[in-house]
Amino acid sequence: MRTLRPTPPMKLERNLILTICTGNTCRSPMAEKLLQHALSSQPAPLNQLSVASAGVAASKGERASSNSITALKKVQIDLNGHQSQPLTEELIARSFAIFGMTESHLEVLRYYHSEILPQRVHLFREFMQDSGGSHIPDPYGQNFSAYQACLDSMIEAIPSLVAYLKKEYEV
Repeated sequence: MRTLRPTPPMKLERNLILTICTGNTCRSPMAEKLLQHALSSQPAPLNQLSVASAGVAASKGERASSNSITALKKVQIDLNGHQSQPLTEELIARSFAIFGMTESHLEVLRYYHSEILPQRVHLFREFMQDSGGSHIPDPYGQNFSAYQACLDSMIEAIPSLVAYLKKEYEV
């Protein structure tokens, strides 16, 4: 008779930066692409990180909103291929850091997934000096200027996020 040894738990590498919002069709996809673009010009290991987005109440496979696509196109970033995805335990387990658009997104994380959260769970605009607010309001269903204002608030936060990640990765 063969004795089975228990399989050790799978060790997942936390090499993912995750941006989250509600439906994963407006804010978090824009944040994902902006952060991915910014990290691609950084030295290793930052330029080797994966960036993804998800929604705390997202369905799978929705396109990004047309206003989000248009707003990113104005800064030469393509969002056409985006498909929404719900926040999953697998995404959380792979995450080195998670950046939410509002405190309510982080509250959902802490309530439902506290046992598997990475150490680094923050608001996207949390590291800015004199930020004029740390939340990124939801532009869903509004006109293009709301999407542009949302994008501008994210662009404004990118340097502080990159600086934070450099410090965390000791680059």
